[in-house]
Amino acid sequence: MEIMKTVEDMQQWCLIQKRAGRSIGLVPTMGYLHEGHLALVRQARQNCDIVIVSIFVNPIQFGTGEDFDEYPRDLTRDSEVLRQERVDAIFAPLASDMYPRGFNTYVEVFGDVTEKLCARSRPGHFKGVTTVCSKLFHICQPDRAYFGQKDAQQLLVMQKMVRDLNFPLEIVPVPIVREPDGLAMSSRNVYLSPEERRQALVLYQSLQEAQKLINSGERKVETIKGLIRDCIESSPLARIDYIEIYDADDLSDIEEIDGRALIALAVKFGNTRLIDNLLVEV
Repeated sequence: MEIMKTVEDMQQWCLIQKRAGRSIGLVPTMGYLHEGHLALVRQARQNCDIVIVSIFVNPIQFGTGEDFDEYPRDLTRDSEVLRQERVDAIFAPLASDMYPRGFNTYVEVFGDVTEKLCARSRPGHFKGVTTVCSKLFHICQPDRAYFGQKDAQQLLVMQKMVRDLNFPLEIVPVPIVREPDGLAMSSRNVYLSPEERRQALVLYQSLQEAQKLINSGERKVETIKGLIRDCIESSPLARIDYIEIYDADDLSDIEEIDGRALIALAVKFGNTRLIDNLLVEV
């Protein structure tokens, strides 16, 4: 397994792979890997000749007061995990290489997909995500890039950027991976105290209750959101950022579920902000 730390080295290595006719799968991450990330890696391993995992805590997607400095990092641990998964290369650049002195070019997606949900409380976040992923796509030249459904809005943003800018690659979604008790896997789960961790289970429980309500025939968005809110507010430590239900394909507003819909949540427990979601279809 190769570990590349400069843009030039990564580009040259990828060029050799492409000239040899090998397909490349890219898994962009910020490191501190868990089973959710490894599900992406395993899917890429099945689909592609070469698997690259990028590990880069991207400073331009963090806002003022967010957890950039505290975000967990452990490249040694991550490298050993990825070696066991038969990953071919890790790209772990420095911020000074990705954003050298004088850097002033950004990629931004507009519309509902970047104006709702997490964008409301994290202004500039998706501009940072689209810029870094655009750079990663140019550097690594993947045929496919893998993103988890847990970050449903990010997945839609990536699909739109690739479609609008004609990137020659496929964005491959991978289902949410959960802990045995239902909590969606996230690198930020390590921030939770034992009691916060216990109460955070209300997120998945509320989504399950919403699914039951929909299965019983309820279609009105406000009614379903009300049920979810009541469920989450039963947890004393939960502070709701948003509970929303939108069209699953473009995050457009809907009043009733008719087709595919995304139920999306963001809730804080202490200083830790967690997201979760559920795709439903009727």
